[in-house]
This record gives sequence, structure tokens and C-alpha cells, in this order.
Amino acid sequence: MDGQINRRCFLLGLAAAATLGRTLQAESVIDLEWSDLLPEGSLALPFELEEFVPHGSLELADLQPLSTGVRTDWNGKTVRMPGFIVPIDWTETGVTVFILVPYIGACIHVPPPPANQLVLVTTGIPYEDVGLFDPVWVTGMFGTSPTSTLLAEIGYVISADFIEPYPL
Repeated sequence: MDGQINRRCFLLGLAAAATLGRTLQAESVIDLEWSDLLPEGSLALPFELEEFVPHGSLELADLQPLSTGVRTDWNGKTVRMPGFIVPIDWTETGVTVFILVPYIGACIHVPPPPANQLVLVTTGIPYEDVGLFDPVWVTGMFGTSPTSTLLAEIGYVISADFIEPYPL
């Protein structure tokens, strides 16, 4: 009987520690919007024009607007951002590397936004619910790191701790 009580107390302690850890982490997470990634005075491509950019025969990455720079305010901080997934690498259980983009179709159906509006996300735990049209929250360590892919030039990175569906 004592073994069962000790085991139950141990499990309750683990659950309490996990809850406390999530609470403490939630207090230190910075919620970012896409506009936060732009240097002061910079403008992103207006949403209304995203679908009207001419496609032609060039690769979409060739049509990427130049970036006006990146912000380093949140380097090394834990942030949470909403966006859409453009998969780069995956396993049989889910996506492990992707570009987080601000709107549906970026980098795939329309030219990519500037590098300061793209985030390369890596995760050790594959994200299984991959839908290109389903928004997600990504939480993790943020940084600036110019990265070049076949799809686009990217200005930011997040090492994801949590990826979860964005509530609609």
C-alpha cells in the first residue's frame, strides 16, 4: 500500500512540476506579430497585393523582394509566432524543418515575402499535423540567421519547443 501511495505522490509531484514549468515558461514567452520583424519604417508587401504579383516563367524565389534588414531585439529569447508551414524536411512521422510564412501560399503559389518576413523553423520532435492551409503557433528560441533555400532567402530562425494548431 505504501508503494502505491509513494508512486501516486511521485506522479502528482511530476504533474505539478510540469504545470509549474509551463506556467513559468508562459510568463517568459514573447508573442510576436509579423510586423514586429520589420525594421522601423519598413513596409511588407500589402496583403491585398500578394495574389497579384506577376508569376511569369521565373522561379518564385527570383521574384522575392529585397529585405530592408532584420531586427535583433529578440535574439536568444523564447518567442511565439503564428504562421503557415512550408515544409523543407520531414520524416515518416512529420515535418522537422520548415519555413514559417505569414500567409497561405507564400513561397509556393506566389513569390516569397522579403527575408525579414520568413522564419526557418527546426524541431527535434516532428510536427505531425502538417497542412499548408492550417495556421500554427510556433514557440521556441528566436534568432537572426540569414539562410538561403531553393524557395527563398530567410532572415530569422526559431528552434521550436512547441508547435501547435492556431485556434481559428
